[in-house]
Amino acid sequence: MSLYPPQHHQESQFKNVIKTIETFPLAQLISVYENKPIITHLPLRYSRNEKFGMLSGHIDNNNPQLKNLKQGVTSTIVFNGPDTYISPSIYNTKQLPTWNYIKVHLEGKVNRILSNDELKMEMIELTKFLEGSDQKYILEKEDPRMEAFVNYVTGFELEITAWEGKFKLSQDKNKKDQTAAKQALTTNYTDVIPIYLDSVYTNHIKKG
Repeated sequence: MSLYPPQHHQESQFKNVIKTIETFPLAQLISVYENKPIITHLPLRYSRNEKFGMLSGHIDNNNPQLKNLKQGVTSTIVFNGPDTYISPSIYNTKQLPTWNYIKVHLEGKVNRILSNDELKMEMIELTKFLEGSDQKYILEKEDPRMEAFVNYVTGFELEITAWEGKFKLSQDKNKKDQTAAKQALTTNYTDVIPIYLDSVYTNHIKKG
C-alpha cells in the first residue's frame, strides 16, 4: 500500500464528494495543449447517473482550452472546499503546525458538446441551481440576450470517470483535537473573507 497520500486523509464516501461539488461549484478545469497546462475557472453543475455522475458547463469560444474539449478527451477537474492554517495552540495535545483542507480531484471525459438549444436549457438549469431553493431570478429561454450568448460560448458535458477526495481534517488526532480543528476551519475560513475582500476591492478594483 502506498504511503502517500495518507489513507486517513482520503475520503471514502462519494456522497461527501458530491456535497463538496454542489457547495463549492466553481471548478478548475485542467488539460494540456501543446505541452502546456491550461487551467480554466468555471462553475459546473453536477447531475447523477448510474455511475459517478456528469458535470455540465460552458466555456468561452476564445479560450484555447476549447481545443481539448473533444468527444472522448479526458480532463482533470478540481473543486476547492474550505481550508485553513491550524495552530498547535488550539489542541489539547502537543502538535506541530499544519494546514487542513478539503479538495476534490476528478477525471472527466467529454461526453458531448451541447447544441445551442441544449446550451440554453443548461444555462437555465445552472442558474436555477446557483440561485438555490429561494430562487430570486429565473432565466428565460426566450430572453433575447440568450440568443447572442450561445454564439460566443460552447456548452459541454463531462462524464466523471474517476474521483479522489482529499479531506485533511486532523483525522490522526484525538476527538477533542479533531473538534478544535473543525472549529478553527469554520471560524478562520469565514473570518478572513471580509478583511481579504476589503483589501482586494481597495487595491485592485479601478475606480470610475
